Amino acid sequence: MPAKLIFSLTFLFCFCTQQAKSQYTETLNSNRPGQSQGAFAVGRGVFQAEVGATMGKESHNLLNTETDNIGGEFQFRYGAIKEQLEFNLSGSYLYEEINPTSGATEPYSHSGFPIVTAGVKYLLYDPYKNYEEKINVYSYHANRAFKWRTLIPAVSIYSGANYVYEDNNPFLPESQSGFTPKVVAITQHNWGRWVWVNNFIYDQFLTDYPTKAWITTMTHSFNPKIAAFAEFQVIMSDIYADDLFRFGGAYLITKDLQVDISALINFKETPNRQQLGLGLSYRLDFHSNDELLPQK
Repeated sequence: MPAKLIFSLTFLFCFCTQQAKSQYTETLNSNRPGQSQGAFAVGRGVFQAEVGATMGKESHNLLNTETDNIGGEFQFRYGAIKEQLEFNLSGSYLYEEINPTSGATEPYSHSGFPIVTAGVKYLLYDPYKNYEEKINVYSYHANRAFKWRTLIPAVSIYSGANYVYEDNNPFLPESQSGFTPKVVAITQHNWGRWVWVNNFIYDQFLTDYPTKAWITTMTHSFNPKIAAFAEFQVIMSDIYADDLFRFGGAYLITKDLQVDISALINFKETPNRQQLGLGLSYRLDFHSNDELLPQK
């Protein structure tokens, strides 16, 4: 099925390392190492830093170039005002060394911040809020039957603003420079050790070249400390279109510290991409335990 059709059918429909049935969790809840964001906020009074380093290689059959790159990624998240609300700032730094494979052109390089985004995420619906599953003491089969509620996802909305610097930006055309809007619809299913997150993205839509994207991420927790993920991303834009596949894992060192490793590949030759990444997530937890007590 064409990617554009998939996006059109599902747009109205993250990465997490654990099951989350409330905003605040006793252990760190990171979006890394995937590129999607989960539906749940970090919790009021929690500051979280998620950073990473990447190393990659690209080859472009039409431009006849081979590119080596290294980069850094960052996302800073803060929960404030309400449990459902999160403020965040994200972006990346990239250094590229381009080597032409034909002609007499000398190798050249460039670097910078391709794009920086600040935004707000709000949880609109949590299917498990004020719900407690009760055991049927009269029926073994009723307790083991399929629970239709598990098909209902948590739903969040994200709204943000991108900033692309204007002076000689090597990564995006001048038409994309300055401030541009970004919106994301987020769904998250929690199925025990499995978590399924979908992000439906409409980015830079007031510019000459808007971007539509879909990221779907499946995470499996083997135990409270180790998790693995697989992620597929569709990008649709007149500037750059691609299908990306990521996979990797994360290890929770303490309840506030996580390390991760990941890899990326794509499925075309313009360019062909491979990338490895290492990351770290750390939180400062100033959440009040009183906020977890039931309200009368």
